[in-house]
Amino acid sequence: MDFSGKVVIITGASSGIGAATAKYLTELGATVVLTGRNEENLNKVGLDCEAVGKEKPFLLVADVTKTEDNSRVIDETIKKFGKLDVLVNNAGKGLPGSIENTSLEQYDDIMNTNVRGVYHLTMLAVPHLIKTKGNIVNVSSVAGTRSFPNVLAYCVSKAALDQFTRCVALELAPKQVRVNSVNPAVIVTDFHNRLGMSPADYAAYLKHSEQTHAMGRVGKASEVAAAIAFLAGDTASFVTGTCLCVDGGKNVMCPR
Repeated sequence: MDFSGKVVIITGASSGIGAATAKYLTELGATVVLTGRNEENLNKVGLDCEAVGKEKPFLLVADVTKTEDNSRVIDETIKKFGKLDVLVNNAGKGLPGSIENTSLEQYDDIMNTNVRGVYHLTMLAVPHLIKTKGNIVNVSSVAGTRSFPNVLAYCVSKAALDQFTRCVALELAPKQVRVNSVNPAVIVTDFHNRLGMSPADYAAYLKHSEQTHAMGRVGKASEVAAAIAFLAGDTASFVTGTCLCVDGGKNVMCPR
């Protein structure tokens, strides 16, 4: 795959899947625009990209829940590069909790990041993607395709994101703009640590997850990045409206 000459925005690029995708696409020749809230981490990812790519990444500290930040990301990207080829909506967050103990404030926080932010940034990006016949890749989750206890708001948000992916794919297909998602299962990042898991609990969780993934292991961020690159690249030119499970078979297994 060759992304030379392609301008790609990646949200939530300061860690995890976003950071891995930034480096992967940079290695393939892309010019990446990286956004995130953590400036220190974003700068580190930027340096990693510089070390492997020909094009220096464009870094923008931004929060997808802030409408002014989303407008600035699109405006500054177009001002600097004159176009946009790919939008990777990766920024997201999780939250443990059930219907009995997840507050409306927590629900709103999850939905604002995982759904509203994606909706708004996509709205702003679409006119530019139509011009380049570009595409969108949303980073969803196996939690959007399967139900799991005690992560209710997160599951709801990812199911909404999957439906968003399918609906926007239908709307933009006549204009030759493709829209897809990747739906990872358990991937080794700092995602679960942010949910409050201790190192010991996380290690036990990863061990248990070997039994809930058909391939007998959890995934790596680089494996999700490769799937994102496939969907965003020319080799997937006839793929749209797809929610691609990158999950080691978890989606087709019954054990939780």
